Amino acid sequence: MDFDFPLRKIIHVDMDAFYASVEQHDNPELKGKPIAVGGGSKRGVVSAASYEARKFGVRSAMAGSIAARNCPELIFVKPRFDRYKEVSKQIRSIFFEYTDLVEPLSLDEAYLDVTENKKGNPSATLIAKEIRQKIFEKTGLTASAGISINKFIAKVASDYNKPNGQKTVNPEEVIEFLENLDIRKFYGVGKVTAEKMYRLGIFTGKDLKEKSADFLDQHFGKSGGHYFNVVRGIHLSAVKPHRIPKSVGAERTFFENLSSEIFMLEKLDNIASELERRLQKSKIAGKTVTLKIKYSDFTLQTRSKTLPYFIASKDLILETAKELLYQSTLENSVRLLGISLANLNTEKEKEQPKKESVLVQLKFDF
Repeated sequence: MDFDFPLRKIIHVDMDAFYASVEQHDNPELKGKPIAVGGGSKRGVVSAASYEARKFGVRSAMAGSIAARNCPELIFVKPRFDRYKEVSKQIRSIFFEYTDLVEPLSLDEAYLDVTENKKGNPSATLIAKEIRQKIFEKTGLTASAGISINKFIAKVASDYNKPNGQKTVNPEEVIEFLENLDIRKFYGVGKVTAEKMYRLGIFTGKDLKEKSADFLDQHFGKSGGHYFNVVRGIHLSAVKPHRIPKSVGAERTFFENLSSEIFMLEKLDNIASELERRLQKSKIAGKTVTLKIKYSDFTLQTRSKTLPYFIASKDLILETAKELLYQSTLENSVRLLGISLANLNTEKEKEQPKKESVLVQLKFDF
């Protein structure tokens, strides 16, 4: 099958259990042992887990108490974010040896567009291999990579041969790869969306592809067009060296659960102050305020309100957050509160690709 849009050579590099791997590298006594970064305090949450800990079901964002229950031998390590940033900077310097088109997603992963690269190497597969080797030589850490014609497929592919592996999805393999893909492996399809797709008879990319654009719009709203396109190999988002944030937020986890809205007002005041500081630093304003509430049973609830004007001041943010807090009765005691601002004044209208089948040139060396 042929595509009628320009094909890119995209690499998604993802470090393997980054925070935990840094700790194991810096402290040889931790090598081969189940460790969790963070989560050691009474109210702690795991930031990252080593592969040895993951075998016991320990995952990031898990309460430390649950992680310790799952893995009695688990070793908790205090996070050292300055160290992680230092190592991340070393890794990015390697990326820039090959291309200036580097889009970091976090400290431990990034997209690289190597369609045209500084090494003049036509093979994105070989470039990914070189980059992974250089990362290991410079930092002692392993990385995995996915290589394909767009960011979406490269991101999915980078999970295939983890840890310390890579996978290339060549242009002629794209359609078959996507059709055979479990819907849960589609980047952006979370647990709730996957369950909804199951109820609609969508279990694989092939099932998704058989649904019409109207059907997907009806059941998934704005995301419908995205699902319609990506399963056909269409994802036109370019690698953006300077990513513009879609939202800015701040949140706090409490040492003791809060059971009354009155006790939460002081906390929201502090969170709004922090959010204002971040907005001023980035010179950003937004229209949509979202209040995030995590209850003591770890269920999550969000409440949002979109204003007719841009705001960035603490007073207006706090006023809206209070309104959202009192919008409905709390379901349980609260362990975390957060406020975020979206619909920012940095966003631009995006051109949506047409919902139609496309044709593709296969003469592309990967």
